[in-house]
Amino acid sequence: MIDSAGRARDRFLIALLACTGLRIGEALGLRREDLHLLASSRVLGCGTAGPHLHVRRRTDNLNGALAKSQRSRIVPVTADLVALYTDYQYERDTAGPAADGEMVFVNLFRPPVGRPMSYPNAKDLFDRLARAADHPFRPHMLRHSAATAWLRGGVDRDVVQRLLGHVSPLSMERYRHVTDAETRQAVERVQALREHR
Repeated sequence: MIDSAGRARDRFLIALLACTGLRIGEALGLRREDLHLLASSRVLGCGTAGPHLHVRRRTDNLNGALAKSQRSRIVPVTADLVALYTDYQYERDTAGPAADGEMVFVNLFRPPVGRPMSYPNAKDLFDRLARAADHPFRPHMLRHSAATAWLRGGVDRDVVQRLLGHVSPLSMERYRHVTDAETRQAVERVQALREHR
């Protein structure tokens, strides 16, 4: 989907959701001050090492975007994501009134240029990409993909829970998508242990 997105802003949004597992409301509610994309953010008064972002619940976003969780959290980001953000900033800086403003995601290609990107704008983007790929594509699918990849990669469930901003461990169950290959490996592993005894 990133390759299908023709614009730097759209590529950054998709990659952000896929890399961090953020909800679409959390992404659309990000402000520039929330992005700490240098190796050290001490100059910003933040002691967290490495590139990361801060997810904060705000009720005053002009686009109505809202982080679901009451608790703020810090989510690390990759160097690839930082590069995509740099591309987006270049694109944004050439879009007149969009260059300024505190929100990360803004309208660049339709009026009013510079206004914070809204839920309907994001839905239109994902609908266009889904039609082009002839495959369903929704922002929350990227959240599920990130969580499933972390869990399959051996990341501790408590860490995944924290990355996703879940208060209850029970909320994690929906992200564990077991494959046929995993069930086969489990049966074969137990059989091998029995034979080894």
